[in-house]
Amino acid sequence: MSDVRTGGGEVRTATGDVRPGRLKVYLGAAPGVGKTYRMLDEARRRAARGADVVVGFVECHGRPGTEAMLDGLEVVPRALCAHRGGEFEEMDLAAVLERRPQVAIVDEFAHTNVPGAGRNAKRRQDIEELLAAGIDVITALNIQHLESLNDVVEKITRMPQHETVPDEVVRRAQQIEFVDIPQEGLRRRMAHGNIYAPEKIDAALADYFRLGNLTALRQLALLWVADRVDEALQSYRSEHGIGGVWETRERVIVALTGGPEGDTLIRRAARIAARSAGGDLLAVHVTRSDGLAAGTSHASLARQRRLVEDLGGSYHSVVGDDVPTALVDFARAENATQLVLGTSRRGRVERFVTGRGTGETVVELSSDIDVHIVTHERAGRGTLLPSRRRTLSTARRVAGPVTGLLLPVALTFLLDLDWARDRLNLTSEALLFLLTVVGVACIGGVVSAVIASVTASLLLNYWFIPPVGQFTLDDPNALLALAVFAAVAAVVAGVVDRSLRLSRRSARATAEAETMSSLAGSIVRGGATMLALVERTRETFGMDSAELVDEPPGDDGATVVPAGPGAFLVLRGRLLPSSERRVLAAFAAHVGSAVERARLAEAAAEVEPVRAADRMRTALLRAVGHDLRTPLAAGWAAVSSLRSRDVDFCDEDRDELLATADESMAKLNRLVENLLDLSRLQAGALTLNLRATTLEEVLPAALADTPEVAVGDLEEIPAVLADPPLLERVIANLVANAARHSPADRTVLLTASTHAGRVEVRVVDRGPGLPPPSKLSAPPEQGGTPVRDRLFEPFQRLGDTDNTTGLGLGLALSRGLTEAMDGTLTPEDTPGGGLTMVLSLPFAERVDLPSDTQSVGGGV
Repeated sequence: MSDVRTGGGEVRTATGDVRPGRLKVYLGAAPGVGKTYRMLDEARRRAARGADVVVGFVECHGRPGTEAMLDGLEVVPRALCAHRGGEFEEMDLAAVLERRPQVAIVDEFAHTNVPGAGRNAKRRQDIEELLAAGIDVITALNIQHLESLNDVVEKITRMPQHETVPDEVVRRAQQIEFVDIPQEGLRRRMAHGNIYAPEKIDAALADYFRLGNLTALRQLALLWVADRVDEALQSYRSEHGIGGVWETRERVIVALTGGPEGDTLIRRAARIAARSAGGDLLAVHVTRSDGLAAGTSHASLARQRRLVEDLGGSYHSVVGDDVPTALVDFARAENATQLVLGTSRRGRVERFVTGRGTGETVVELSSDIDVHIVTHERAGRGTLLPSRRRTLSTARRVAGPVTGLLLPVALTFLLDLDWARDRLNLTSEALLFLLTVVGVACIGGVVSAVIASVTASLLLNYWFIPPVGQFTLDDPNALLALAVFAAVAAVVAGVVDRSLRLSRRSARATAEAETMSSLAGSIVRGGATMLALVERTRETFGMDSAELVDEPPGDDGATVVPAGPGAFLVLRGRLLPSSERRVLAAFAAHVGSAVERARLAEAAAEVEPVRAADRMRTALLRAVGHDLRTPLAAGWAAVSSLRSRDVDFCDEDRDELLATADESMAKLNRLVENLLDLSRLQAGALTLNLRATTLEEVLPAALADTPEVAVGDLEEIPAVLADPPLLERVIANLVANAARHSPADRTVLLTASTHAGRVEVRVVDRGPGLPPPSKLSAPPEQGGTPVRDRLFEPFQRLGDTDNTTGLGLGLALSRGLTEAMDGTLTPEDTPGGGLTMVLSLPFAERVDLPSDTQSVGGGV
C-alpha cells in the first residue's frame, strides 16, 4: 500500500495516519564549509521539481553568495521577541505549522531559542514538531555541537560549546550528508572574505581556524560519519539477509577462552587492526548454553576484557553450543574481515584421539573471512585443568549404543582365544565384561549401558558358562550370576549417567552466571541504557534483531519475553532452546529494570524543579528571618532614640545614631537589591548593557567599601565586554567575601591576566578555604551536589566562622551576573591556604564566531 499526500501537504498512509516527516542533516566540520549554501541549493532543486518548499529559518551571516540562494524561495516571516532589553528573531513555528509545506528548511539544528520565544527551549524540539506533523525538514549542524564530541572539540579549540545535540537525535535522521572541504581550502575561503568580515579574518585564522584545529575537526567529522554509514550498512545487510562479508572496513575479531594465551592474542589482533586507519577490534568469548569449556578462568576473562577496552576495543559474549559455528556467525553478523584464534593447547595424542579442534573447524567454515592461527607459549601443552566433557554430544549419543553392541563382541573374541581361556576363569571374564559395560556407560550414558549389559550377559552365558555353546537358563547359580551382573551394570550405568547430568546442570549454572556477569560488567561500566541492553541481548544470543515494544506482536515466529509492566522484549532469528530462554529471561529482567529506571528518572526530573523551588523558599524564609531583621532592628532603634523626647542627645551622640540608621538602611537596601537581582536572573529578566569596559573604570567603586585590598598592575590588561555596573557588583561581592574570610593581618589580593582571548581576574584570600569533601559532603536532598558547586548556591555560607554575616547571596549572584555577561566564575585553592575566585570575561575586541559555532549569554 502506498502513501497519499493530502491537499494540506501532509503525507498519510493507507490507514489514514499522518506519516512522520523525514529529516535530512547537512553536517560540517567547521563554520564556513558551505552547509547553508548546500541546504538552500537542495531547496531550490526540490522547488524546481514541483515540491512545496518554504524557508522556516536560515542564518546567512551576511554572506552574499548564501543570501542570493534565497531568491525565488518562500520565506516564512520570523517571530520577534524581547529579552533582556533587546529584540531577537526566531523561527515562527506556529506559522510554519499553519503553512504546512512539504519541505521546511530550518537552519542551526543545535540552536537554543530565546527564552519566551515559543513553547520549546531548543530548535531541535521545534523540528521534532514539524516532523510529527508530516513535514520533511532539512537542517544543518557542525560537528562540535554533537554531545559525544563536545569535550573533545573544546580541548582542540579551547572554546566551550554551550549548544549541543544528543548523538541519538542526529542518528535518527533518515539522511546525513557530510559537507566536506579540505582545511587549506577553508582557510583560503576565509582569507578571501567569504566567511567573516575583513576585520575579523586575521584573528580567526590565528585562533579557531588554525590549520591544526581544522584538521582535527575534519577527522572527527569523517570518523563520526563513517560510524553512521557503518550502522546503515549493518541495518541493510540485516534487512536483506546478507551473510557474506563486505570488506568496507577492517574489523578484527579475537576469540578468547579465558586461557593464559589471551593477552598474546589480544595484542596481536590490536596490531592487525591498527594497520588500517579506523580498524575495529572486537573480542568475543563463546559461552556454552550448558556449560563452559574446561580451563576457563573468569578472573582471566575479566582481566583480558580490561585489556581489550584499554586498547580501544570492545568485549562481547555470545551463547552457543557449537563454538566454531558461534564464532563464525558472530563474525559474519559484525561484518568482520579477520578472525584471530590461538593454536590448540591440546597435545598431539589428545588431538589424535578427539579429532579436529576449534581452529581447524573455523578455518573450514570461515569462507571469505581471513583466519589467523597464532602460536603461543601454551600451545600443545594441554589444558590447565583436566578436560572433561560435561554433556553428551551428538557423536557420543550415536557412538554409545554402537559401542554397547560392538565392545562386548570384541571382548568375547579376545577372551575366546586359547591363551585367554588357559589363564582366565569365569570370575575374571565376568569382571572384564563388567568393566566394558562401565566404559560404555561413560561414553553413551544409561541407555548405551543397558544395551551393553544385555549384550554382555548373553555373550557371557553362551560362550563362557558351561555348557559352552548354548544358553543355560535352568541352572539357578548361572541365573543368579547373570542377574547380579545385569543389576551391577545397570546401577553403575545409572550412577555414571546421574553424575553426567549433575555435571551438566552445574556447568549450565556456571555458564548462565558467566553470561550474567558479563552483562553486569556492562552495567557497571555505564552501558546500562535501554538501547545498549537490547543490543547486548541481540548480540549475546546471536539473533537477527531485538526491540523493546509496548505490546507483543502477533504470531510471526518471534521470541517474546516480558520485560516489566507494559514492556516486551522481541527477538527475531533462530529458535532458542529452553536452556537459553532461561538466560534470556534474566536479560529481559535487566531491560525491564532499565525501563523502570528511565520512567522514575523522568518522574524525578519533573518533580525536581518543584523541590528546588521549595528548598529555595525554605532557605529564604530562614535567612530573611535573621538577616533582614538585624539591620531593621538597628535602624529602628536609632530612629526611635532620635525621636525620643526623654533624652537630650549631644551632637556627637546624635551624629552616631544617624550614622547607625544610615548604615542599617544601606545594608538593608543592599540585601533587598541582591534578592531582587537574583530573582531577575532566575526569571531571565535582567537587562544587560554590554560594552567595552576597563578594570580601572569599575575598581574604584567596587573597592570603596573594602579599602584594604592590594591591587596588581593593570596597565597591560585590555578592556572586557561587560556591563559596568554589574561587573562592579561582581568584583565588590568577591572582594567582600574574601575580606570576610581573611585573617585580620592578611590583605586581600586582586590581580588580572590574559589567556586565550579572555581576561582573568583573581581575588585571593588567605582564609581557611573550602572544607574538604570528607567533612562537608553534599546532603542527599540536594542530589549529591559537589562542595565547590554548593559554594554558588543561594543561602549557602560554607565554612563561615560567623553565620550572621549575610544571606549567602554574594557568590550566587556573582556567578549569575558573570554568566549573563558570557563569563565564568570558578574557585581555586590558594597555594599555602585560602581560596582564589577566578573571574573570566572575553575581550571587548574579539572575533565573534557565528551562532553555529558558539552561544553567548545562554544561547541568545
